[in-house]
Amino acid sequence: MNVPPDPSSEPVAVSPAIRVPQGLQRRGFGLTLLIVEFGVLSSFLFAFTLYIFGTVQTVRELWHALPRIGQPEVTRELLISAIEQTDVLLVATALLIISIGLQALFVQRLDNLPGWLHIRTFDDLKNKLLGIVVVALVVEFFKAALKWNGTGDILTLGLALAVVILAATAYSYVLARFSSEHTAPEDE
Repeated sequence: MNVPPDPSSEPVAVSPAIRVPQGLQRRGFGLTLLIVEFGVLSSFLFAFTLYIFGTVQTVRELWHALPRIGQPEVTRELLISAIEQTDVLLVATALLIISIGLQALFVQRLDNLPGWLHIRTFDDLKNKLLGIVVVALVVEFFKAALKWNGTGDILTLGLALAVVILAATAYSYVLARFSSEHTAPEDE
């Protein structure tokens, strides 16, 4: 008596896994690191350029204000220039943190950094940048408030910035909660 074989008992044909030679893997990963280094370099160059621009702008503003020291409008102009300078420095600092963070996350950890600048995860980098963005938005509102002459709707700008800051704060909170819940014990 011929009994047909049970189809579930037949061996399943498995396609062989594609194996990439280790040397090729290393070269491919090395290419990825090179691409990240371009990001590190471009962020660093922008930060460096903005620091130089901010310094030159400060010297220029002070040089032009020096002959008019003591006049009430000069103080207001210098205050607005200082706030604008702060905005430039915050953006430069954000770009520098991006540069350092990408270097630390993808290429090589950097030594001799202050404790607050150690970036261990991509979430660390995002949180540091969110903090700078929130401060930059507050500076932007402060600059607008200083320039405000009583006309126009500064309240709308303030409310819009408050909504963005609240959204960034909520995102940061959720990110921190999500990260702490999904962190493996050996990572701590």
